[in-house]
Amino acid sequence: MKQLLDTIQLGDLALTSRIAMAPLTRARSGDDGVPGALNAVYYGQRATAGLIITEATNVSPNSAAFELAPGIYNEAQLAGWRGVTEAVHAVGGRIFMQLWHSGRASSYALLQGREPLSPSGVNDDLGLLQVYGALRNGTYTRIAASPSRAMTTEEVYAAVAEFRTGAVNAVRAGLDGVEIHAANGYLIQQFLSPVVNRRTDEFGGSLENRLRFLRLVVEAVLEVLPAHRVGVRISPFAAYNNATDPDAAQTYGAVARLLEDCGIGYIHGADTNAWGGTPDMPRILDIIRSSYTGVVIANAGMTPAAAQELLAGGQADMVAFGRAYVANPDLVARIAAGGPYNEPDPYSFYGGTARGYTDYPALG
Repeated sequence: MKQLLDTIQLGDLALTSRIAMAPLTRARSGDDGVPGALNAVYYGQRATAGLIITEATNVSPNSAAFELAPGIYNEAQLAGWRGVTEAVHAVGGRIFMQLWHSGRASSYALLQGREPLSPSGVNDDLGLLQVYGALRNGTYTRIAASPSRAMTTEEVYAAVAEFRTGAVNAVRAGLDGVEIHAANGYLIQQFLSPVVNRRTDEFGGSLENRLRFLRLVVEAVLEVLPAHRVGVRISPFAAYNNATDPDAAQTYGAVARLLEDCGIGYIHGADTNAWGGTPDMPRILDIIRSSYTGVVIANAGMTPAAAQELLAGGQADMVAFGRAYVANPDLVARIAAGGPYNEPDPYSFYGGTARGYTDYPALG
């Protein structure tokens, strides 16, 4: 029976446990998206995780759903991330970078006056898009999304190239692998969604066409990294950012088959709706397991006990913890000891300084 504290092999990587740190946007990079010394401390504190998946990291200056989120598209950002990976590797940790393009979930205020890019320029639901910024008084808050414009075909291919460059830069910065962010209503999920993807070219219409952007991104990243060093995060039923799908089981069954054919190292199933009280994790895992034979990571705001039950039942191979890792840098040790657990402070989740970021106490 699988246990949370068991080791697991991910390709050639021997992970020390089945406990992953979920990608957690914390909005504490520099104004230019460059990670700094405080970010290195934060990740280094949590390096006992079997696998750290970094916060969502912009692959393009056209991606910005959260102000002060990091990037990986220029040399300064790469150098900043190198400091993070050195801190993690110094204590034996493993770290993958989550590659991110927010697409239409953005604002001209975060894009130097530019319009956000999207598959089709659908703008009748802007009030449902989650965009956040830092006010001059230091408060971090939700701001209004701006109308997006439809990407040209050339811009779609340019975005594919940006994911590839992000993977190249992640390797140069010392990351152990990458996770492609195809969840939470961001650009890749926008292309998958027939609700917001209304294109009539090779990237829209049929399921095969709507899968094309994801397929090209995966193929581009696999030119940089071996398949076992690449994961993909999906959230088939997510209402977040409104890139919904009336036939999610069909669409994401096809996604799972695509990723199986590519030999991807893991699929990370995110139950984004669980925080709203409508969990979908059993359905998500059924979709993944029906077509994919690699490592499955589940993320659904679970307690350690619920995570252990999921592993024991064979539905997942690893579990990614989010808020628990915000407040418990030594989460693996706390799970081994049966607790106790620090409670996270939601008012310090985004933006700010060391408070609520690197000052949570460890056991003892």
